[in-house]
Amino acid sequence: MTAHPHPGHEHPHACCAPGPAPRTTGDASSAPGPAAARTPGTAADLLALPGGEFVMGHDGPDGYPEDGEGPAHRVRLAPFRIDATAVTNARFAAFAAATGHVTQAERDGWSFVFAGLLPDDFPPTRGVVGAPWWRQVEGADWRHPRGPRSDLDGIADHPVVHVTWDDAARFAAWAGGRLPTEAEWEYAARGGLTGVHYPWGAEREPGGRHRMNVWQGDFPARDTAEDGYAGTAPVDAYPPNGFGLSGTTGNVWEWCGDWFAADTYRAGPRTDPRGPARGDRRVLRGGSYLCHASYCFRYRVDARSSSTPDSAAGNVGFRCAADA
Repeated sequence: MTAHPHPGHEHPHACCAPGPAPRTTGDASSAPGPAAARTPGTAADLLALPGGEFVMGHDGPDGYPEDGEGPAHRVRLAPFRIDATAVTNARFAAFAAATGHVTQAERDGWSFVFAGLLPDDFPPTRGVVGAPWWRQVEGADWRHPRGPRSDLDGIADHPVVHVTWDDAARFAAWAGGRLPTEAEWEYAARGGLTGVHYPWGAEREPGGRHRMNVWQGDFPARDTAEDGYAGTAPVDAYPPNGFGLSGTTGNVWEWCGDWFAADTYRAGPRTDPRGPARGDRRVLRGGSYLCHASYCFRYRVDARSSSTPDSAAGNVGFRCAADA
């Protein structure tokens, strides 16, 4: 598994997936309410969205042009269905039990964990150049999200992490669906709103209320957890958007089906776009619990990032989609 600083970016604003580390790549294949109560393994409970035309992307000065966030452009989508939340540990456990799937991190025996989530007495581990808060931890995987001493006790309703794009795609196929396209993801994440950064509107904390799980304090030294969570939060911890989706910004980055290219919005189609035909990185959307305005202002519905499909880290998950 190969990971990159801030998924898809080789420069040191790495709040997300960590830095280069050669690994063996495995074979790839390509309704509001508590997520843990759903029936795992089916796409029957996905939210049905009508599709239509919306404005995708961002042209403002507060974004990252190098990510290919612009130009803002009109896109037309056919109807589709999508998960109300990211896939939980409980759902992924059902998949693993039913199929015997072993994730890339489990096969390789390690993954990247944010240093601030490791115990104080955790032995020294390899860090990432330019992003030393990411530690290569032997025994870290989706069952042990904070390293070998951790487990899933009490976090069945948190998003599964340490999953590669390949792992996510295999789950989605088992569940009768697929990963959302980048355009589907943004349309759904916006919840019917146009020209705003957040699923609920233009203000990050309307009325002083936290609406997503991101970093508060000084990154990476101190997370005050004013939003209630240090590390991941339950997938439905905050109110859903206008379409019934929860957690589309913050908490964990989410894999999309598309290959990534910085010029996608300039050169790509405007009707049901599905990204380039090939590439070396897959799209990630939504930001994570490690994003902070001073360092990584990507907890926005109009932000985008990427990573290699065999990358995994403790703040990357996914949700499923399906054709209507």
